Amino acid sequence: MVKKITKVYTRGGDKGLTSLVGGQRVSKASARLESYGTVDELSSHIGLLAAMLPDGEDKELVQRIQNCLFNVCTNLATDQDQTPLYPSAHLPAGEIERMEQEVDRIMAMLPERQGFILPGGTLAAAQTHVCRTVCRRAERRIVALSEEATISPEVLQYINRLSDYFFVLAKKLNFIAGQSEKVWNNVCD
Repeated sequence: MVKKITKVYTRGGDKGLTSLVGGQRVSKASARLESYGTVDELSSHIGLLAAMLPDGEDKELVQRIQNCLFNVCTNLATDQDQTPLYPSAHLPAGEIERMEQEVDRIMAMLPERQGFILPGGTLAAAQTHVCRTVCRRAERRIVALSEEATISPEVLQYINRLSDYFFVLAKKLNFIAGQSEKVWNNVCD
């Protein structure tokens, strides 16, 4: 049963602190908040991407990814040195492998291209590149947190694979639309 939210504001964060899973109070400027806040931002960008995609396997997978990112946020919002992880803080078994298989499947369908790709193409592909870059920032934030706190290794692995997935998904979306990708040519004019 889903618990109904009866109040959005609590005033508990008015002084710049928030509660982690387990009740510990921390600064909203902490590395922990930066990490899961960036994952939350990524999920919002993925929501926009999902709104651009037609119904089908790509849309279903990005919505699955959004659900998995809630697990990631729960993991990051838990100080594992003080609070045991809830089951919801773990990724479902096989999620990292699912990303690897999807990346391999997409790469097998794409023509071989050389060079660095400039983000863009179709609107959905461009949004996918935004997801990729926000995902990379989330990864950097999680690495920074891992230097001072215990982080489950699968969280970092999943986020790393996820950025690879968004890279190839953008290529796939452009390919399906017949949109040529622009390759960086080292000329700024």
